[in-house]
Amino acid sequence: MQLSALIEKTVAGMGYELVQFEQAARGLVRVFIDFLPEEAAERGAITVEDCEKVTHQLLHVLTVENANYERLEVSSPGLDRPLKKLSDYVRFAGAEAIVKLRVPMPNAANRKSFQGVLQEPVGENLALVFEGKDGPAQLDFTLADVDKAHLVPQVDFRSRKA
Repeated sequence: MQLSALIEKTVAGMGYELVQFEQAARGLVRVFIDFLPEEAAERGAITVEDCEKVTHQLLHVLTVENANYERLEVSSPGLDRPLKKLSDYVRFAGAEAIVKLRVPMPNAANRKSFQGVLQEPVGENLALVFEGKDGPAQLDFTLADVDKAHLVPQVDFRSRKA
C-alpha cells in the first residue's frame, strides 16, 4: 500500500481528517490532521494529545508495514489551514481565505492572488468575494485553477474575562 494511502486510512480510522501529507528531505514524513467537519465545532482545535495519539498509532502502523521513513511529525494544520479538497471549500464557506491561482485571471486585471470570503461551492464551481477596484467583486474558479489556498487566521486578542 502507498504511504499516503496507509496514513490516510489510519488517520481516518481514528476519527480524524488527513489535511495534508508531505515527504520531506532525509526521510521526514509530515502529517497534518484535523477533526472531521461534523465534529470540529464541538471538539474545538487539535491538541497536543490528539497529535500524540495519532503519532503513536502511525509509528506502530508504519513499523508493521515496513514503511520507508526516518522521522514522523504530526501536527494540526494551524490557523492558516490549507484548503486542498472540495470538501474544505464546503466546510469553510463564509470564512476569509487567500487563494493563489496557477495562471492570472484575464477578467480580474491579470491578478493571481485574491483575499476574500469563500462562497458555498456549486458543484465543482468555487467562488470568492473580494474587494476590487470598483467595489465588491466575485472570483469564479475551480479546484484545478488553484495553486495554493489557505484560511486567513482569525485571532481575538481580547481578554476572555471581559
